[in-house]
Amino acid sequence: MSSIIQAAQTWLTDTFDSETKTKVENLIKNDQEELKDSFYKDLEFGTGGMRGIMGVGTNRINKYTLGKNTQGISNYLKKTFPNQDDLKVVIAYDCRHNSDTLAKIVAEVFSANGIQVYLFSELRTTPALSFAVRHLNCNIGIVLTASHNPPEYNGYKVYWEDGGQIVPPQDNEIINEINNLSFDKINFNADPTKIKLIDKEVDEAFIDASVKNGSFNAKGKDDFKIVFTSLHGTSITAVPEVLKRAGYKNVTIIEEQAKPDGNFPTVKSPNPEEPEALSMAIKKAEEIGADIVIGTDPDCDRLGIAVRNLDGKIELLNGNQTMILMTQFLLEQRKQKGMTGNEFIGSTIVSTPMMDQLAKLYKVECKTALTGFKWIAKMIKDAPNQHFVGGGEESFGYMIGDFVRDKDAVTATLLACEIGASAKANGSSFYKDLIACYVACGFYKEKLISLTKKGISGAEEIKQMMIDFKENPVATIDGSKIEWVEDYNTSIAKNVITGEEKIITIPKSNVLIYIAEDGTKMAARPSGTEPKIKFYFSINTTLDKAEDFIKVNEQLDAKISRILKELNIS
Repeated sequence: MSSIIQAAQTWLTDTFDSETKTKVENLIKNDQEELKDSFYKDLEFGTGGMRGIMGVGTNRINKYTLGKNTQGISNYLKKTFPNQDDLKVVIAYDCRHNSDTLAKIVAEVFSANGIQVYLFSELRTTPALSFAVRHLNCNIGIVLTASHNPPEYNGYKVYWEDGGQIVPPQDNEIINEINNLSFDKINFNADPTKIKLIDKEVDEAFIDASVKNGSFNAKGKDDFKIVFTSLHGTSITAVPEVLKRAGYKNVTIIEEQAKPDGNFPTVKSPNPEEPEALSMAIKKAEEIGADIVIGTDPDCDRLGIAVRNLDGKIELLNGNQTMILMTQFLLEQRKQKGMTGNEFIGSTIVSTPMMDQLAKLYKVECKTALTGFKWIAKMIKDAPNQHFVGGGEESFGYMIGDFVRDKDAVTATLLACEIGASAKANGSSFYKDLIACYVACGFYKEKLISLTKKGISGAEEIKQMMIDFKENPVATIDGSKIEWVEDYNTSIAKNVITGEEKIITIPKSNVLIYIAEDGTKMAARPSGTEPKIKFYFSINTTLDKAEDFIKVNEQLDAKISRILKELNIS
């Protein structure tokens, strides 16, 4: 505890403003637990940048931790582009508490370092920021957001000049630059002449690009009913207009959730992965007989889609299901125009293996990367002579083409409506078209279990759980022998039956994957942005005909239940 108090006392110097010093003094005197959690470590960049609880301290989001990031990036840009006099950055922010204030501080630090800043005048979506980086020919982009985390969180995502989030070598080089800085080196002396507010011009370009990339001349738009909710987030600035310009007129917006609000007052969590978050929209859909429900998270990079199942009831699909049908639709559209042979799709190591089967069906490459869309963006960057069709990950994110280099719920919302409208016009449905994919590629079903472990003790518990899975490996899953163990920390995949070893060529990460002889897959991974450990399960079987879907689906559900009980994970 003495080291934590020492760390806190450094925040009582003249480097920090009086308000900050008062808050730190209060923690030292009155709240030892909060003091400990605020100063026991520095916030780190994870798969989605820096994300954390707002407050004073090194383990919190505040003007100094973000100022230090920004100063370090400013220094890095000058070293990386020594002959460029017009370094440029674009900054966006979401609906969260303090996002606008923190964005202004970040802009001021960049300007103080002589860097031209383009700052969105009001809240905007994350995909709009990714688009703006290249549209404005910037060196870097920043968005202030904590995605779907609780209201007390905020965050800081960093994008490189290609519009994708930073990856090696830039990420580690930037982190080293930041770590070598002390707080007294932050230049807060803003140069107002270097800060330019942006809005309509960039908005128009982004919306036009979204309509262009997400539209496929779907039939039946007039007969397709949509219920949309922004869950109090930024998507209200783009999605309704994109749907309107694409020709959709039957769009019902959940007005109670349309106003941006960092408290997210109508939901327990603004996470479209959770059925509860879409409950208000689903209720409205049932009332008016809508065909589809779509909800987006606060910064509009993730989307949840609910459609009518075989019983006519609205059912929330998971990220793997929407990814499969979106990819199949895009590949079919591409096939009709004529494949060139250089197409590829993208996925991640914890997403459904069905993406590989889909790639085989259409004779294209499926590239697989670590969790996080920065790795899918890197696929595009590393393969300039290949055409990226689309790709996603299980966590309710999808990217269409490469005009946005991050998961993009704006364009994906339009794509989902195009799929649904086309299917309905052809006498099918979104759900029935998904079942047709299962018949063609095999019926893959996934389950995600997330365990929240907060604070110092939680971090230690997560660490120990990963150690236990490595030192006491699972031998069988539901009666099927484990065949392969993939350890992404050591970059070794081992066949535990034959002893064969393979080198894993993608970057190291704290992920452990078991693959059984029957194709059952289990992955364990600590979250990079939340105090959680996540377990991903994938099972599969054949589906000979669509009429067998209900029976086979029940069999797969029973298998997942047996696995969770056997491994005591819930």
